[in-house]
Amino acid sequence: MLTIAGRAIGSEHPPFVIAEVAQTHEGSLGNAFALAEVARDCGAHAIKFQTHIAAEESTPSEPWRVPFSRQDDSRYAYWRRMEFTFEQWAELKRHCDELGIVFLSSPFSVLACDWLEALDVPAWKVASGEIHNAQLLERMRASGKPILVSTGLAAPDEALAVVRSLSEAGHPVALFHCTTQYPTPPEQVGLNVLADYLAALPGIPVGLSDHTGTPTAGIVAAYLGASLIEVHLTFHDKAFGPDVPSSLTPERLRALVEGSEAAWRMRRNPVDKDRQIAGLANLRTTFGRSLFTAVEVPAGTELTEAMVAYKKPGGGLRYEDRSTVLGRRTVRSLPRDHRLGPDDVD
Repeated sequence: MLTIAGRAIGSEHPPFVIAEVAQTHEGSLGNAFALAEVARDCGAHAIKFQTHIAAEESTPSEPWRVPFSRQDDSRYAYWRRMEFTFEQWAELKRHCDELGIVFLSSPFSVLACDWLEALDVPAWKVASGEIHNAQLLERMRASGKPILVSTGLAAPDEALAVVRSLSEAGHPVALFHCTTQYPTPPEQVGLNVLADYLAALPGIPVGLSDHTGTPTAGIVAAYLGASLIEVHLTFHDKAFGPDVPSSLTPERLRALVEGSEAAWRMRRNPVDKDRQIAGLANLRTTFGRSLFTAVEVPAGTELTEAMVAYKKPGGGLRYEDRSTVLGRRTVRSLPRDHRLGPDDVD
């Protein structure tokens, strides 16, 4: 059983939705506080940051992933601007606790792990670019806390090997299918891979870390069996930052939370259509049709097509049953809109 901050994670529970902030706070602790409030108000269960300490994880020669910033002279300078001190991280963790939203953060160095463990982070999230970082994984494993592994830059067999190794050692673990493309077009999401992971890892929660910038993939993934859904969050789609095109606005995050839980409920409650129809007998009568007289019909009249109509409600003779009365004589006078039955003719 995988639990995060007391919440059970698995196919028998609604999806655990994580709002990923990454660097959307732009180095502002105030923005980070506000994003936590937005995520909570949208119904997300957790908010995830990234704990970067430039000098511990990078060098001035690190190349840009995407040259998006006119403010930062280098990628290293960008990481420096994104840093919070340990005391600031402690303030942010305390703020999330007060809001009632789970605080998570992906560490990118051993020192970042030390800081987060000192803050009693309830689980580790391995960023997709760090799945090959044995030093970081070893540090996380030593804590005994749940490890959430993202697969963006790992081949399926590599990702499965990491997860199985953790699971076989008795370590609580979950796997996220992830496409490292920002934003990810629908044809590259690859929810078939999610299905493959679900089949390969029975009993281990599998989730989707999504970069499409829409709620759709996460909702579909929830129906397919995803136990966790991670999406990036932004204040609005015109905000500055490399992840904004891949992020959900608050309105879209709320739609994802509501839609993924609805999809989970659909998956958990398969419908027996025959049984469902049996319970709709009254509605079938209300919306059905029966044979009625179209005109007043005197007793002893031979009924013709012109004298009958097929009208609501149902419950009487169907259109296919008209031979039961057509061509036969009425045993009594019938008013217009009389629902015909076998006892009306001889």
